[in-house]
Amino acid sequence: MASSLISGLINNQHPASQITVTDPDQKKLDQLSHLYAVNTNINNLNAIKNANVIVLAVKPQVLKQVCELLKDSISEKQPLIISIAAGIRSTDIDRWLGHNNAIVRCMPNTPALIQEGATGLFANKNTRPEQKTIADDILRSAGLTLWVDKEEQLDAVTAISGSGPAYFFLFLEAMQETGKQLGLNEETAGLLAKQTALGASRMALEGKDDTATLRAKVTSKGGTTAAAIASFEKNHFNNIIKQALTAAHDRATELADELGKD
Repeated sequence: MASSLISGLINNQHPASQITVTDPDQKKLDQLSHLYAVNTNINNLNAIKNANVIVLAVKPQVLKQVCELLKDSISEKQPLIISIAAGIRSTDIDRWLGHNNAIVRCMPNTPALIQEGATGLFANKNTRPEQKTIADDILRSAGLTLWVDKEEQLDAVTAISGSGPAYFFLFLEAMQETGKQLGLNEETAGLLAKQTALGASRMALEGKDDTATLRAKVTSKGGTTAAAIASFEKNHFNNIIKQALTAAHDRATELADELGKD
């Protein structure tokens, strides 16, 4: 995810000289330096000395350790902290960093890797408007950005867009497999399913009609689409989706409780 943000920033003409990347793996740093001409440093404390913005793009399980290492340096300069670590609340990050920090917590998703992501953002009370703009510019380099008013709403963002790509991949798998059973070869079934998903998504995003209207326009009474929709409804499709997203939402809340413990 960090690489996708770097790529997006570079593609949006952000100076590579203003980006410093850290990682314990020197080979990864060498690759990023070669690809994007960014600064690299294997030492986090050295890397943040002159930073106005710090992006925490680490695994949630090690975020506390990273924050506690940076605590003293951050308290001196008070940079904007952007966290893309899943499941760690801003209040916990702030506590680990020594309190009163400007923190923007983000929930991006994997299509950010191709600059087609959807990211939910929440800013804590210490974040100034201009810092929110900076965070928005950084995450928008990887796709769509949307702000939420309450941090707990990020759990809903996780359920819809954070985990969402996997739902669509599952649906595409099912379409492709059924296409094969109906007589198509695997490549044809896969391409038809993927292009249909792409086209439908673009119509939903770029058109003026809402999704219910778009569905109705495709569904002729007594036709093939109507038969498929009737089958979905008979098998409680909407309830299946509701249960799945609620499960993802509840698990996001549980993880935040678990990972935020001292």
